[in-house]
Formats: sequence, C-alpha cells, structure tokens
Amino acid sequence: MEISKDAVVKAIGRPEAEDLSLINQLARRELEPEEVYTFAVRLCDNDIDRDFERFDDMALDQLAELFLGVSGVFDHQWSARGQTARIYRTEVVTDGSVVTADGRPYKFLKGWAYMMRTAENADLIAEIDGGIKREVSVGCAVEKVICSICGEELEDCPHEKGQEYDGQVCAGVLTGVTDAYEWSFVAVPAQRKAGVIKSARKLEDEARLGRRYLKSLRREMARLAGIAEPEAGHALLERVADKLDEAELLGLIKLYRGKTDKLLTGRPQLSYGEEGQEPEIADGAYLI
Repeated sequence: MEISKDAVVKAIGRPEAEDLSLINQLARRELEPEEVYTFAVRLCDNDIDRDFERFDDMALDQLAELFLGVSGVFDHQWSARGQTARIYRTEVVTDGSVVTADGRPYKFLKGWAYMMRTAENADLIAEIDGGIKREVSVGCAVEKVICSICGEELEDCPHEKGQEYDGQVCAGVLTGVTDAYEWSFVAVPAQRKAGVIKSARKLEDEARLGRRYLKSLRREMARLAGIAEPEAGHALLERVADKLDEAELLGLIKLYRGKTDKLLTGRPQLSYGEEGQEPEIADGAYLI
C-alpha cells in the first residue's frame, strides 16, 4: 500500500468501481464516477503530539470504525454549510520504516473521502490538487487519559505531561474512544504528521481545566497535612484528599496552612493577652 509521508491529504481524483460502490452506500442516489472527486487523508496517528498526548493502538482501531460516514468541515466549525466531504473508507496503516518519539512502531489512521464535483467545490478541489489544503485535524471523545509513566489516570497521578522522569517524557495516552465528531481542514494541527483535536467541545476543555485545578488542590492539601501531621503518612493523606470536593479541600488547606505557619515560624504555643484575637491565616490555595 502506498503511504504518503510528505502530505496529509493526497489527491486521487476519479474513483474506481470499488470505491464508487462504497460511496454510493452513503449517497441518496447512484452517483457516476465523473460526478465525484476522491482524496486520501492521514487523520491521526499514535505518535506523541504537541500537547504531549497520543492515541493508543486500540483507539486508532476504534476511530477507524467511528469515522466511516463522518463529514469534513473547516477549522472545526460545525455547520451544514461548512460540510465539504465525507469519509467512505478507513484503514489503520503500520509504517515499518518509522518509529514514534518514544520508540514504538508508527501507525496512522488513513481515510478516503469524497466530494461532489460542483462549481462551489471547484476551488477546494484545485487547492487539494495543488497541495494547498493538506493539514487535517479530528474531533473525538475518549474515556480516559492514562499516564505513560505509571499507567494510572493522568488526573489522579503525580506526573505531569511533558516532564521527564528517569529519562522518559510523560505523555497522556488517549484510550477508549466513545465518539468521532468530525475531521477538519486546519492551518496548524496538534499532531505533527496529521493533527488532532481530542475534543472540539468547549465544555470538555473546561472540564479538563477543572480536573487540573482539583488535582492541584489535592496535592496542596496532602502536602500541608503531611507537614502538620507527619504521623498520618503521605499515602493515607492522598487517599483522603481524593475523596474531597473543592470546598472541603479549600477549608482543610486553610486549616493546615495555619498550623504549618506556626510550626515553620516557631511561634510560641501560648499567647499572652491575646485570647480574643484570631490568628491570621493566608486564604486561597496554591495553584499550578
């Protein structure tokens, strides 16, 4: 099988009989070869991207099934007017001549797409043929992001994406694909060879930020509690912190910060003439 490494989008042109049969399974009427323009796209791969994330091999297989029949748009703008092409065939390809950044066999998801040869699409077809339109990105949803260092869910483990641990760079492994929204022509994809947006939904981005915020609160609470009550043990404190919500964490951070301030500054345990005064406690949490 031909594998293009120089371009994400490869023009094919007129479909062969086998491809036209697959296309007509998606069309509402039988299309003729001269009505249709086809091209191949490298949708996504298993290499570490600019966000220090990667799909696992099972996720590529799942995406191959989910992207059948999915529309292509521009810059992830979900509108009927922006729909230009549709995926009619997919395949996970292994390139034995390439390895990923962390030394694994390189695999990518290849898709074949078609569009109608209309006056409105003439400019886009010319840009694909001329190599102007070539970068693509996909929008999908996954169940988990696993830490490549320890194998735990990234939001619950102590490692950070992009940081190096004993010579190994931490990456988030995307696993358990639940949906494929769309694929899109873009200027700069997240993946170096294909580009991928793991979720095109703003709410999912906000949820990710919320998980990171809670993770930082739990770390800070366990750290301060460990200073104030070293006999408790760090592992126990981490397990306790994992069960608390934001309000509980902020309250305990405030409490333990007050205790650690007294310990670290060597304040006297007894105060004279100040029984009615409340100790000053710094408010808020340490955020990363």
